[in-house]
Amino acid sequence: MVVGNIPEAMDMVVAGAGPGGYTAALHAARCGRRVLLVDEAGEAGIGGVCLNVGCIPSKALIELAQAAERTRTAPAMGLAAAVSGVDLAVFQSWKSAQVKTLKRGVKSLLDKAGVAVRRGRLRVLGAHSALVDDGEGGAQFIDFKSLVLATGSAPTPLRALPFDGARVLDSTGALSLEALPASLVIVGGGYIGVELGTAFAKLGVDTTLVEASGSLLPALERNLSRAVARRLQALGVRVMTSTVVTAMDERCLVVARPGVKGLEIEGLGTAGAAAVVEERLAAERVVVAVGRTPNTADLGLADAGIEVTAAGHIAVGADRLAAPSIAAIGDITAGAALAHKAAAEAPVAVDALNGKPAGFEPACIPAIVFSDPELATVGLTLAEAKAEGIDARAERLPLTASGRAAIMGAQVGATEIVVDSADGTLLGVHIAAPHASELIASAALALEMGVCAEDLALTIHPHPTLSEQLAEVARRLTRT
Repeated sequence: MVVGNIPEAMDMVVAGAGPGGYTAALHAARCGRRVLLVDEAGEAGIGGVCLNVGCIPSKALIELAQAAERTRTAPAMGLAAAVSGVDLAVFQSWKSAQVKTLKRGVKSLLDKAGVAVRRGRLRVLGAHSALVDDGEGGAQFIDFKSLVLATGSAPTPLRALPFDGARVLDSTGALSLEALPASLVIVGGGYIGVELGTAFAKLGVDTTLVEASGSLLPALERNLSRAVARRLQALGVRVMTSTVVTAMDERCLVVARPGVKGLEIEGLGTAGAAAVVEERLAAERVVVAVGRTPNTADLGLADAGIEVTAAGHIAVGADRLAAPSIAAIGDITAGAALAHKAAAEAPVAVDALNGKPAGFEPACIPAIVFSDPELATVGLTLAEAKAEGIDARAERLPLTASGRAAIMGAQVGATEIVVDSADGTLLGVHIAAPHASELIASAALALEMGVCAEDLALTIHPHPTLSEQLAEVARRLTRT
């Protein structure tokens, strides 16, 4: 490796060109800082995992699957239609065009702001120094005044199912398929696994979801996840919870799950656990979607005296500072690995590095699963509120009460609102419905503004819309 011996002086460096990184770079430029944005893929990495191989490509596949599903159900509405086939090669070309267009938009913003983009992997050497390796045998020492780390995360591998890019895929590989497999086993029943499983099932793939815990979407309240489990069953997806993969051969996965009591197995419990039942699952392709790991292992953080937790997260304060001259945002910090969280943290980090009072202290951060129905949640669940010692109550309304849902053919889902019993202040909103991802923004605003159920009930919601559910639930809370 050829290393530039003379350090290059830089004002502000941002490592990682994803939503957090490019937002930080743009905000820093607006604040008058000279910014270098470093990404391992250079300009090709603009947008990060989210734009290139994550959020946008996955939602594109979901849109394709939804179009296919709507076409199959259209005859019930009087529209004679049929899906003659799904051409994933054509889809990949279309998806790539959308990604390129969006990436050009971000690149244009960076250019106009005067942000320089450089290819390389950054390693911290000290409080004001770093090394950028371009991956082609060249590297450059950099002396910086300020550094924002936004290096994101990567799919977590399973020892029993190492990624091979052919049969065993991560989410990136699954979203890059150019032909539909006959059978697909998705290992991991979190939001990534559920989204992919729903999409491929709608595209006609024999799909199985394997989850080690006792339920799908274990991070969410059962009232929400149950709606998705019912819909997956209707789509023909086999859901196997409390199940782990033990082996794989050329055709099948071998999984183990509890049966009668008496035996135990690693991953399914300890003494007194149920006996193990082994089963073989046809698996032309296997997708491992058990979570994501923060990209902090190779950053050299110890050399700058920066603490990293056992989970791989960088310890930061409310100002996102890990050291006086270094900030960290996004997936490499504690909390949900969400693009909108990273983007919201970015200006806080930059302001703090600029010496301004700054703190990332949102009242709530909405989370979404693009399943069927979509799930969206913000704030506290009833159980969480009570665990915090709040005298709380909740009201929920099934989707079957919505006229708009009826004409959309949506029958599974509900809206729930949690309030403080003392004054009716909203504490949480949880929605399982079509377009829940769009509906949750107004609920987040309501929580940020500290409104009460009466405020929401008195806000006129248009008819017929799914948003009426929020007002109706709020009205029920004001009557109890």
